[in-house]
Amino acid sequence: MTTITYIAFDGTRFEVDAQNGSTVMENAIRNSVPGIEAECGGACACATCHVYVDEAWSALVGEPEAMEEDMLDFAFDVQPTSRLSCQIKVRDELNGLVVKIPERQA
Repeated sequence: MTTITYIAFDGTRFEVDAQNGSTVMENAIRNSVPGIEAECGGACACATCHVYVDEAWSALVGEPEAMEEDMLDFAFDVQPTSRLSCQIKVRDELNGLVVKIPERQA
C-alpha cells in the first residue's frame, strides 16, 4: 500500500492508503475526498480531477503527457505542478505523496 495525502482547499487533510496500479483519482473517489469530481471517470476527457502536486513530489510524479496538457487547458487556476489525478498511477515510489485540491474544478 502507498499512502497519499490529499489537502482540500480549506486545509483539511485526508490520508488514504492506496493500492499500487490504481490512480490518485480512483483513491480520492473511493475514499470520498471532497473536491475531486472525476466527471469522465478517469478517461482524461475532462479536468474535474485537477490537483496540485506538492513541489517535493513534482519531479517523481513527472510531467503531463500531451493529452493531459490539452485537458489542463480547461482546469481552474492551473499552476506549474498541476496534474489530472486520473493520470497519476500509484506506485511504491509515491508513498507519502501529497496533492492539493484547487478551490474548484473546471
